[in-house]
Amino acid sequence: MNNPISGLIFFALLIVGFFIGAPIFMANQGLGAFLGMVWFFISMVIASGVQMAVQWEKGVVFKLGKFSRIAGPGLFFIIPVIEEVRKIDMRVLTMDIPSQQVITRDNVPVKINGVIFFKVDDPSNAIIKVQDYRYAISQYSQTSLRDVIGQMTLDQLLTEREEIGKKIEANVEKDTEAWGLEVTGIRIQDIDMPEDLKKMMSRQASAEREKRATITKAEGDRDAAANLALAAKTMAESPGAMQLRTLQTIDGLGPTASNTVVLAVPVNIMDALDQLAPFLRAKTNKPA
Repeated sequence: MNNPISGLIFFALLIVGFFIGAPIFMANQGLGAFLGMVWFFISMVIASGVQMAVQWEKGVVFKLGKFSRIAGPGLFFIIPVIEEVRKIDMRVLTMDIPSQQVITRDNVPVKINGVIFFKVDDPSNAIIKVQDYRYAISQYSQTSLRDVIGQMTLDQLLTEREEIGKKIEANVEKDTEAWGLEVTGIRIQDIDMPEDLKKMMSRQASAEREKRATITKAEGDRDAAANLALAAKTMAESPGAMQLRTLQTIDGLGPTASNTVVLAVPVNIMDALDQLAPFLRAKTNKPA
Protein backbone atom coordinates (compact mmCIF):
# COMPACT_ATOMS: atom_id res chain seq x y z
CA MET A 1 0.00 0.00 0.00
CA ASN A 2 1.06 3.61 -0.62
CA ASN A 3 0.63 4.77 2.97
CA PRO A 4 -0.44 3.46 6.43
CA ILE A 5 -3.98 4.88 6.12
CA SER A 6 -4.56 3.10 2.85
CA GLY A 7 -3.26 -0.16 4.33
CA LEU A 8 -5.50 0.22 7.37
CA ILE A 9 -8.58 0.73 5.18
CA PHE A 10 -7.63 -2.31 3.10
CA PHE A 11 -7.42 -4.60 6.13
CA ALA A 12 -10.63 -3.15 7.56
CA LEU A 13 -12.47 -3.99 4.32
CA LEU A 14 -11.03 -7.51 4.37
CA ILE A 15 -12.33 -8.05 7.91
CA VAL A 16 -15.79 -6.77 6.93
CA GLY A 17 -15.79 -9.04 3.90
CA PHE A 18 -14.74 -11.99 6.04
CA PHE A 19 -17.72 -11.61 8.39
CA ILE A 20 -20.11 -11.09 5.48
CA GLY A 21 -18.76 -13.92 3.34
CA ALA A 22 -18.27 -16.53 6.08
CA PRO A 23 -21.95 -17.71 6.02
CA ILE A 24 -21.88 -17.87 2.20
CA PHE A 25 -18.64 -19.89 2.27
CA MET A 26 -20.14 -22.32 4.78
CA ALA A 27 -23.21 -22.83 2.54
CA ASN A 28 -21.32 -22.99 -0.77
CA GLN A 29 -17.54 -23.14 -0.69
CA GLY A 30 -17.07 -22.52 -4.41
CA LEU A 31 -19.26 -19.43 -4.44
CA GLY A 32 -17.75 -18.18 -1.15
CA ALA A 33 -14.18 -18.49 -2.51
CA PHE A 34 -15.10 -16.62 -5.71
CA LEU A 35 -16.81 -13.83 -3.80
CA GLY A 36 -13.83 -13.64 -1.45
CA MET A 37 -11.40 -13.09 -4.34
CA VAL A 38 -13.68 -10.46 -5.84
CA TRP A 39 -13.93 -8.65 -2.50
CA PHE A 40 -10.14 -8.79 -2.09
CA PHE A 41 -9.56 -6.92 -5.37
CA ILE A 42 -12.38 -4.47 -4.64
CA SER A 43 -10.83 -3.70 -1.23
CA MET A 44 -7.44 -3.13 -2.84
CA VAL A 45 -8.88 -0.73 -5.43
CA ILE A 46 -10.86 1.25 -2.83
CA ALA A 47 -7.84 1.50 -0.49
CA SER A 48 -5.62 2.72 -3.35
CA GLY A 49 -7.88 5.76 -3.72
CA VAL A 50 -6.76 7.04 -0.31
CA GLN A 51 -3.52 8.98 -0.73
CA MET A 52 -1.34 10.86 1.73
CA ALA A 53 1.42 13.41 1.12
CA VAL A 54 3.74 14.50 3.90
CA GLN A 55 4.26 18.18 4.73
CA TRP A 56 7.06 18.72 2.16
CA GLU A 57 5.27 16.91 -0.68
CA LYS A 58 2.54 17.73 -3.18
CA GLY A 59 0.70 15.34 -5.45
CA VAL A 60 0.17 16.02 -9.16
CA VAL A 61 -3.08 14.24 -10.09
CA PHE A 62 -3.74 13.09 -13.66
CA LYS A 63 -7.21 12.03 -14.80
CA LEU A 64 -7.15 9.66 -17.76
CA GLY A 65 -3.69 10.96 -18.64
CA LYS A 66 -4.57 14.66 -18.42
CA PHE A 67 -3.48 17.04 -15.68
CA SER A 68 -6.32 17.45 -13.18
CA ARG A 69 -5.18 19.20 -10.00
CA ILE A 70 -2.52 19.64 -7.31
CA ALA A 71 -3.31 17.83 -4.06
CA GLY A 72 -1.76 17.70 -0.61
CA PRO A 73 -0.06 17.85 1.72
CA GLY A 74 -2.10 15.59 4.01
CA LEU A 75 -4.82 13.10 3.05
CA PHE A 76 -6.54 13.34 -0.31
CA PHE A 77 -8.57 11.01 -2.49
CA ILE A 78 -8.33 9.97 -6.12
CA ILE A 79 -10.65 7.91 -8.26
CA PRO A 80 -9.04 4.48 -8.54
CA VAL A 81 -8.07 3.39 -12.05
CA ILE A 82 -9.36 6.70 -13.49
CA GLU A 83 -6.82 8.91 -11.73
CA GLU A 84 -3.16 8.53 -10.85
CA VAL A 85 -0.83 10.69 -8.73
CA ARG A 86 2.84 11.68 -8.90
CA LYS A 87 4.33 13.04 -5.68
CA ILE A 88 6.91 15.83 -5.80
CA ASP A 89 9.37 16.86 -3.07
CA MET A 90 8.99 20.62 -2.51
CA ARG A 91 12.04 21.05 -0.27
CA VAL A 92 15.32 22.69 -1.29
CA LEU A 93 17.30 20.01 -3.10
CA THR A 94 21.09 19.76 -3.31
CA MET A 95 22.91 18.37 -6.31
CA ASP A 96 26.61 18.17 -7.11
CA ILE A 97 27.94 19.65 -10.34
CA PRO A 98 30.53 17.07 -11.47
CA SER A 99 34.11 18.17 -12.08
CA GLN A 100 34.45 19.91 -15.45
CA GLN A 101 37.57 20.39 -17.58
CA VAL A 102 37.49 24.07 -18.60
CA ILE A 103 39.98 26.37 -20.36
CA THR A 104 39.98 29.92 -19.02
CA ARG A 105 40.15 33.04 -21.19
CA ASP A 106 43.95 33.19 -20.69
CA ASN A 107 44.29 29.54 -21.89
CA VAL A 108 44.83 27.87 -18.51
CA PRO A 109 43.24 24.39 -18.19
CA VAL A 110 41.47 23.87 -14.87
CA LYS A 111 39.12 21.34 -13.36
CA ILE A 112 36.27 22.82 -11.38
CA ASN A 113 33.19 21.48 -9.63
CA GLY A 114 30.36 22.98 -7.62
CA VAL A 115 27.00 22.43 -5.99
CA ILE A 116 23.55 23.69 -6.96
CA PHE A 117 20.64 24.35 -4.61
CA PHE A 118 17.15 24.43 -6.11
CA LYS A 119 13.53 23.61 -5.36
CA VAL A 120 10.35 22.85 -7.28
CA ASP A 121 8.17 25.94 -7.44
CA ASP A 122 5.45 24.60 -9.77
CA PRO A 123 5.08 20.79 -9.49
CA SER A 124 2.82 20.51 -12.54
CA ASN A 125 5.36 22.15 -14.87
CA ALA A 126 8.21 20.13 -13.34
CA ILE A 127 6.37 16.93 -14.32
CA ILE A 128 4.78 17.97 -17.60
CA LYS A 129 7.36 20.22 -19.29
CA VAL A 130 10.53 18.24 -18.67
CA GLN A 131 11.13 14.50 -18.61
CA ASP A 132 13.42 14.41 -15.56
CA TYR A 133 13.90 17.82 -13.94
CA ARG A 134 16.78 16.66 -11.73
CA TYR A 135 18.82 15.38 -14.66
CA ALA A 136 17.88 18.38 -16.80
CA ILE A 137 19.00 21.01 -14.30
CA SER A 138 22.20 19.07 -13.61
CA GLN A 139 23.13 19.06 -17.29
CA TYR A 140 22.21 22.70 -17.71
CA SER A 141 24.34 23.67 -14.69
CA GLN A 142 27.37 21.90 -16.14
CA THR A 143 26.96 23.65 -19.49
CA SER A 144 26.49 27.07 -17.88
CA LEU A 145 29.53 26.53 -15.63
CA ARG A 146 31.75 25.84 -18.65
CA ASP A 147 30.39 28.87 -20.51
CA VAL A 148 30.95 31.29 -17.61
CA ILE A 149 34.40 29.98 -16.63
CA GLY A 150 35.53 30.16 -20.27
CA GLN A 151 35.02 33.93 -20.18
CA MET A 152 37.12 34.41 -17.01
CA THR A 153 40.86 34.70 -16.50
CA LEU A 154 42.61 32.54 -13.92
CA ASP A 155 43.03 35.46 -11.51
CA GLN A 156 39.31 36.24 -11.74
CA LEU A 157 38.48 32.57 -11.18
CA LEU A 158 40.55 32.50 -7.98
CA THR A 159 39.32 35.79 -6.53
CA GLU A 160 35.72 36.12 -7.73
CA ARG A 161 34.12 32.81 -6.80
CA GLU A 162 30.97 34.39 -5.42
CA GLU A 163 30.43 36.55 -8.53
CA ILE A 164 30.99 33.51 -10.78
CA GLY A 165 28.41 31.53 -8.81
CA LYS A 166 25.90 34.36 -9.22
CA LYS A 167 26.46 34.50 -12.99
CA ILE A 168 25.95 30.75 -13.34
CA GLU A 169 22.86 30.97 -11.13
CA ALA A 170 21.38 33.73 -13.30
CA ASN A 171 21.96 31.72 -16.48
CA VAL A 172 20.43 28.54 -15.08
CA GLU A 173 17.46 30.27 -13.46
CA LYS A 174 16.60 32.19 -16.63
CA ASP A 175 16.01 29.01 -18.64
CA THR A 176 14.73 26.63 -15.94
CA GLU A 177 12.06 29.01 -14.62
CA ALA A 178 9.67 27.71 -17.31
CA TRP A 179 10.18 24.20 -15.92
CA GLY A 180 8.69 25.20 -12.57
CA LEU A 181 12.08 25.22 -10.83
CA GLU A 182 13.64 27.91 -8.64
CA VAL A 183 17.43 28.05 -8.26
CA THR A 184 18.32 29.25 -4.76
CA GLY A 185 22.10 29.21 -5.12
CA ILE A 186 25.17 27.84 -6.90
CA ARG A 187 28.55 27.61 -5.19
CA ILE A 188 31.98 26.84 -6.62
CA GLN A 189 33.78 24.16 -4.58
CA ASP A 190 37.20 22.96 -5.79
CA ILE A 191 39.51 24.41 -8.45
CA ASP A 192 42.24 22.01 -9.59
CA MET A 193 45.13 23.47 -11.60
CA PRO A 194 48.21 21.83 -13.20
CA GLU A 195 51.06 21.09 -10.78
CA ASP A 196 53.62 23.27 -12.58
CA LEU A 197 51.23 26.23 -12.38
CA LYS A 198 50.74 25.61 -8.66
CA LYS A 199 54.53 25.68 -8.14
CA MET A 200 54.84 28.94 -10.10
CA MET A 201 52.08 30.54 -8.04
CA SER A 202 53.76 29.33 -4.85
CA ARG A 203 57.07 30.92 -5.89
CA GLN A 204 55.27 34.12 -6.81
CA ALA A 205 53.54 34.24 -3.42
CA SER A 206 56.87 33.59 -1.65
CA ALA A 207 58.58 36.38 -3.62
CA GLU A 208 55.71 38.73 -2.80
CA ARG A 209 56.01 37.97 0.93
CA GLU A 210 59.79 38.51 0.78
CA LYS A 211 59.24 41.82 -1.00
CA ARG A 212 56.84 43.00 1.72
CA ALA A 213 59.30 41.90 4.44
CA THR A 214 62.15 43.85 2.78
CA ILE A 215 59.99 46.95 2.44
CA THR A 216 58.88 46.71 6.06
CA LYS A 217 62.49 46.34 7.27
CA ALA A 218 63.63 49.32 5.16
CA GLU A 219 60.82 51.46 6.55
CA GLY A 220 61.80 50.43 10.08
CA ASP A 221 65.46 51.34 9.46
CA ARG A 222 64.39 54.70 8.04
CA ASP A 223 62.21 55.47 11.06
CA ALA A 224 64.99 54.38 13.43
CA ALA A 225 67.54 56.63 11.68
CA ALA A 226 65.14 59.56 11.85
CA ASN A 227 64.60 59.01 15.57
CA LEU A 228 68.33 58.72 16.22
CA ALA A 229 68.97 61.96 14.32
CA LEU A 230 66.27 63.70 16.34
CA ALA A 231 67.77 62.38 19.57
CA ALA A 232 71.25 63.57 18.57
CA LYS A 233 69.88 67.02 17.75
CA THR A 234 68.11 67.20 21.09
CA MET A 235 71.28 66.23 22.98
CA ALA A 236 73.34 68.77 21.03
CA GLU A 237 70.91 71.57 21.90
CA SER A 238 70.61 70.63 25.61
CA PRO A 239 73.74 71.21 27.80
CA GLY A 240 74.52 68.18 29.93
CA ALA A 241 72.16 65.88 28.00
CA MET A 242 75.01 63.57 26.97
CA GLN A 243 76.30 63.32 30.54
CA LEU A 244 72.78 62.49 31.77
CA ARG A 245 72.39 59.81 29.10
CA THR A 246 75.78 58.34 30.05
CA LEU A 247 74.80 58.18 33.72
CA GLN A 248 71.50 56.48 32.82
CA THR A 249 73.35 53.89 30.74
CA ILE A 250 75.78 53.12 33.57
CA ASP A 251 72.91 52.82 36.03
CA GLY A 252 71.13 50.40 33.70
CA LEU A 253 74.10 48.03 33.55
CA GLY A 254 73.62 46.90 37.15
CA PRO A 255 76.14 45.60 39.64
CA THR A 256 77.15 42.48 37.68
CA ALA A 257 80.93 42.00 37.83
CA SER A 258 81.16 40.63 34.29
CA ASN A 259 80.00 43.90 32.76
CA THR A 260 82.65 46.03 31.08
CA VAL A 261 81.94 49.77 31.26
CA VAL A 262 83.36 52.10 28.63
CA LEU A 263 83.05 55.78 29.49
CA ALA A 264 82.69 58.11 26.56
CA VAL A 265 84.26 61.57 26.66
CA PRO A 266 81.49 64.21 26.61
CA VAL A 267 81.09 66.07 23.35
CA ASN A 268 81.58 69.52 24.93
CA ILE A 269 85.02 68.50 26.19
CA MET A 270 85.95 67.34 22.69
CA ASP A 271 84.78 70.71 21.33
CA ALA A 272 86.89 72.55 23.93
CA LEU A 273 89.98 70.53 22.93
CA ASP A 274 89.33 71.27 19.26
CA GLN A 275 89.23 75.00 20.03
CA LEU A 276 92.38 74.81 22.22
CA ALA A 277 94.47 73.03 19.55
CA PRO A 278 95.00 76.08 17.29
CA PHE A 279 96.00 78.20 20.29
CA LEU A 280 98.64 75.66 21.35
CA ARG A 281 100.01 75.40 17.81
CA ALA A 282 100.28 79.17 17.58
CA LYS A 283 102.02 79.31 20.94
CA THR A 284 104.53 76.68 19.88
CA ASN A 285 105.35 78.32 16.59
CA LYS A 286 105.85 81.84 18.11
CA PRO A 287 109.57 82.90 17.83
CA ALA A 288 111.39 83.40 21.08
